[in-house]
Amino acid sequence: MGIRRIGRHLLPYRWKQRRLFPRKALARIEQTIKAGEATHTGQVRFVVEGALDGVPLFRNQPARERALDVFSLLRIWDTEQNNGVLIYLLLADRDVEIVADRGIDAKVGAEGWEKICVAMEKDFRAGLFEHGVVEGIEQVSRLLAQHFPARRGTRNELPDEPVML
Repeated sequence: MGIRRIGRHLLPYRWKQRRLFPRKALARIEQTIKAGEATHTGQVRFVVEGALDGVPLFRNQPARERALDVFSLLRIWDTEQNNGVLIYLLLADRDVEIVADRGIDAKVGAEGWEKICVAMEKDFRAGLFEHGVVEGIEQVSRLLAQHFPARRGTRNELPDEPVML
């Protein structure tokens, strides 16, 4: 574990996450999730975590591993068609991870998710956090609509609001 990573995670990223994602941005992100879910039967969750602390930090937990933990904690795997998708942003590491349940992941694959992550990270480097998240959600929703189009009577299985950890 590098001292630079520890230092980044000890800086005030929780304050920064509120500045980068004010209520108005969170409301737009939630609306984007709702609009996307009207086109498919999948479930999309967005989580932003300012920094790791405690055991995950001192265990040097990578962002991908943390995203898998969050995917499980939020029960995104527990959807009827196994088509839940987590978009996870760890601000301190400047890392985006997409974790998808096996139903949609088998159709998109790691390369497809990585393209979306790279585009989002590019927007984040330019300071376009809200735009990057909205674009990422829209891209994920297009993939879900392609493979799991909306049907009559589809219920919303998971909350749409973004999660701030």
